[in-house]
Amino acid sequence: MIKKLIVMGLLCSFSASFYAQKTFNINLSSKKDTEVSPIVKEKVEEYAAKINTIIQEEKKLMEDELLVLRAKNLDKADFDREKAKIADRYSEKMDKRIEELGFDLDDVIQKQVRYSLLNTDVTSKEELKEKLLKKFRPSRSFTGYFSYGIMTLTNSSPDNELDKNIGYANNLEFGLKLNYQLSRTSPWAIVSGLGFSWRTVRADNNMLFTRSADQGVALGQYNGNLEKSKLRTGYIMVPLGVQYNFSQLKNAGMDIQYRSYYTGFKVGANVYGGVKMSTNNIVKGNDGETRDRGNYQVNPFVYGAQITFSYNSFSLFVKKDFSNFFKDSYFKNDKALIFGLAIGLD
Repeated sequence: MIKKLIVMGLLCSFSASFYAQKTFNINLSSKKDTEVSPIVKEKVEEYAAKINTIIQEEKKLMEDELLVLRAKNLDKADFDREKAKIADRYSEKMDKRIEELGFDLDDVIQKQVRYSLLNTDVTSKEELKEKLLKKFRPSRSFTGYFSYGIMTLTNSSPDNELDKNIGYANNLEFGLKLNYQLSRTSPWAIVSGLGFSWRTVRADNNMLFTRSADQGVALGQYNGNLEKSKLRTGYIMVPLGVQYNFSQLKNAGMDIQYRSYYTGFKVGANVYGGVKMSTNNIVKGNDGETRDRGNYQVNPFVYGAQITFSYNSFSLFVKKDFSNFFKDSYFKNDKALIFGLAIGLD
């Protein structure tokens, strides 16, 4: 029954254009995923043509027999009864002739599956296996990513002046992620890449970042109404770590198995290091807006560790600096802790 339904679906899809134009015009949205194999197309066209021939032949014979029936001048009830018997007889006859065509649906389906996977109609087992191995290689590529995280500064000492006056802080990052799956079936992968990170710390309570007498960094009170005060620092970041993919092994055929790298649930852990590009102190108040790219003693180097939980292209991560946010003894022991969301452009 299922085979008959599939065949009927194929024939319904193709019959309108076939009988009107004798050719197929198939408009498909994705060649990679949905294009019909030329061999499958040819076989279905041939099968449809044979069915059409059977239908036309039996239809002609049935119409001739109905003409004879009309000539008998039967009343309507008898005519309808005899007409139904003729229609049933010819329907059974057409079904039998179509069945005798011996259309091998399993073979056609196998050909279409092969074509959808490999975009080829190859029949050689050696060539097919070679193409499968090429298609289902380990994932080794660069993909883009974008992340946003809420940042806080932590320390083990009593609260300093920054801790008492810090407002909202965040980390914005984008870049390229290196994905290096160890083998076609391995759940393990090496991850690295290159990112650009902007870390922004906002002062609260009408405070702003200033340079102290020793050319260090300090917080000062703004004389007036302070609308915005933030210290933004850009870093070039390089991570290095591992990722474990919990997706199940899949069978590509020909005893070839593979594990999808980009789908499913994944857990990753990595260390990272970064080099400062610049720091910008942005202040907006009664006197307008000012931007100063001077030295505010932000650490020129950062390093730390990160744990990431991913599903398909979406990730949640926790990032912890082991380096101080400011260098030397300024706001001593303040280290960044970031919770965020990342989107991969796989």
